[in-house]
Amino acid sequence: MKMVKGLFLGSAAALVAMSGAQAADLPLKAKAVEYVKVCSIYGAGFYYIPGTDTCIKLGGYLRADATLYGSSNYNAPAWNGAAGAKSRLANNTIMYMRQDINIDTRTATEYGVVRTYFDANFNWGSGGASGGSTGIANGGLGVYYAFIQFAGFTFGKAVSQFDTPWTGYPGNNTSFLIGGYDDVTGINQVSYTAQFGNGVSAAISLEDQSGYLQSALYNTSGLTLAGFAQGQYGTNSYAGTQIPDIVGQVRVDQAWGLFQVSAAAHQVRASYYNTALETSGHPSDTWGYAVQGALSIKNLPTGPGDSFNITATYSNGATRYVIGGVTGNSFSIYGSSNIGYQSLAVAAAADGIFAGTDITNGSAIQKTNAWGVRGAFNHNWNPYWSTSVFGSYSAIDYNGTATALICGAPVAGFSCNPDFKIAQIGTVTRWTPVKNLTLSGEVMYTYLDQSYSGTLALPAVAAVAKPGAVYEFKDQGVWSGNLRVQRVF
Repeated sequence: MKMVKGLFLGSAAALVAMSGAQAADLPLKAKAVEYVKVCSIYGAGFYYIPGTDTCIKLGGYLRADATLYGSSNYNAPAWNGAAGAKSRLANNTIMYMRQDINIDTRTATEYGVVRTYFDANFNWGSGGASGGSTGIANGGLGVYYAFIQFAGFTFGKAVSQFDTPWTGYPGNNTSFLIGGYDDVTGINQVSYTAQFGNGVSAAISLEDQSGYLQSALYNTSGLTLAGFAQGQYGTNSYAGTQIPDIVGQVRVDQAWGLFQVSAAAHQVRASYYNTALETSGHPSDTWGYAVQGALSIKNLPTGPGDSFNITATYSNGATRYVIGGVTGNSFSIYGSSNIGYQSLAVAAAADGIFAGTDITNGSAIQKTNAWGVRGAFNHNWNPYWSTSVFGSYSAIDYNGTATALICGAPVAGFSCNPDFKIAQIGTVTRWTPVKNLTLSGEVMYTYLDQSYSGTLALPAVAAVAKPGAVYEFKDQGVWSGNLRVQRVF
């Protein structure tokens, strides 16, 4: 019995050991796969990030452009530099490509939706109107938007609260239609937006002026004839920023369209009378401002989806709110003439003018007035073809004191008046053969109506290959065109 009992226990122990070994070799049960789920509450294209309650959307576009007879990409008119000079240094055809990528995340919380948005683009170009490249390997990286929205607040780089939903593109047009505010690449800001229901909202914002909102602040004591010929009225003496622009907005956005009123306060602050010497003193700081009214009318009787967008803007000491975006502050266009070597239209947009080399002879800042009207009519011919007609009119006015400071020596001997106006009109037609693929062609005419007249002997300007000669002041007009292919995803 003892032998039988021992054999039985031994066999049982062996079976237990074998079972344990076999169990260790068996694979563990896999966890259930967390499939990506559609997040429909924020619109098409959103998905839940697996394991979270955050929804994400990836998007972007790829764009190829060719600008004809412009000064840079995206149909910039030939209104300065080598392009404005119409010399052989200018590129008459400018190729530009862009890949844009954006990331949109949203999470529902007890305080409302927490949103982050990031938009960056990779650019490659054949160079501006004067040749050359746009960065490493002829390319560059840009960040348009990067912001967080929470409980009505916006922190980061976003569309200005001063701007309209269509920014500088009332007709999905060129980036160089002036006559109003344009910050399509975003403005660093801290803002708060209150929603009152029925499409009514109001916002207040502190916005960084250093990137896009400072025009020139010229000290005319540094004015030279060579600089004057390129639309520069002296030494640009803007100081570093001290107070951000203070912006407010009231908007009504409903099915019929949109109405908006915006206002901004802008500090105008010079560095020194002698920019290399702080003991030279400086003029007192002053404040400029800008106001804008905007109107959009949708679903016009001309056809489904048709719209009309228009803005009217006025500024004092804040000209970038009228001539803004990627447009420069100086204009210089050459043409033919029967008097002297050639004709020339020259103009400069500045927030203010002052003069002096130190505190003993320095003047106060004279602020510049500007106003502009910009708009477009957009028509859909059918689901595949659409056309927009757009235009703008901008005006800059220097007061009598500022005019006297600009028109003193060495700029003398002709009828001198720095006031000017710029008129633009253009059209773009788009063909969308399949969804999210658009081919378009755009043409625009820009006319610089300057107020100088007579002739002036100017020195050579090597940057644009112009010789020292007598030039006649004369208004100038230029044509530009752009071809584009864009795929949105």
